[in-house]
Amino acid sequence: MEDTPSAMMTEEVMGANTSEMMNTVTPESMMMETSTPESTMMNQTTPDAMNEDGTTQAMTGQDAMMQTPDWFMAKLTDVQTGVPFAMSDFKGKVVLVETMAAWCTNCLQQQTQVKTLHDLLGSNDSLVTIGLDVDINEKADLLKNYINQHGFDWKYAVAPTDVAREIGNLYGDQFLNPTSTPMLIIDRQGIAHPLPFGIKSADDLQKALQPYLDANM
Repeated sequence: MEDTPSAMMTEEVMGANTSEMMNTVTPESMMMETSTPESTMMNQTTPDAMNEDGTTQAMTGQDAMMQTPDWFMAKLTDVQTGVPFAMSDFKGKVVLVETMAAWCTNCLQQQTQVKTLHDLLGSNDSLVTIGLDVDINEKADLLKNYINQHGFDWKYAVAPTDVAREIGNLYGDQFLNPTSTPMLIIDRQGIAHPLPFGIKSADDLQKALQPYLDANM
């Protein structure tokens, strides 16, 4: 199946930004536009903290970053095993997340690099890898057939519409554009770190992950 924008998320998820995300983006420009945790999380509206005298104070950027996104708590289902899970289940571990679609050839290339990454790292209980299918037209059976066909042995789930929408709102619309090969790292404290867009080599992924794998809680 061709990597065409028509196969991507419908306007139910994309909202008014659909036409914007369809624009062709070069790897160089995508890397410059990559949202950082500081820029994405600090721009969210967060509740003010309460002083002892009952007055409020604005939360600092660091406080805002520590807020747990709702999608971390959302119920997802491993399409291979049928076992439900949530991102919050993996607190204390490092989680590598790719938003993808089975029709996306760029995603396939990226996941092949992830497979090589796993070979480089060997057995590592501290790392969890998750593929989130953000195409609302793709169902669990299709995704299961896809991962079995290519021999990908990490967790895959179909993202519910509200989960996909929040990911796009937090980290940018490009996270709902599978051809951009969006990925993020969630560290042991539960803070998300978006990676540059474009296909990332296994070596580059290892370099990005290693500081978080080496860090303690």
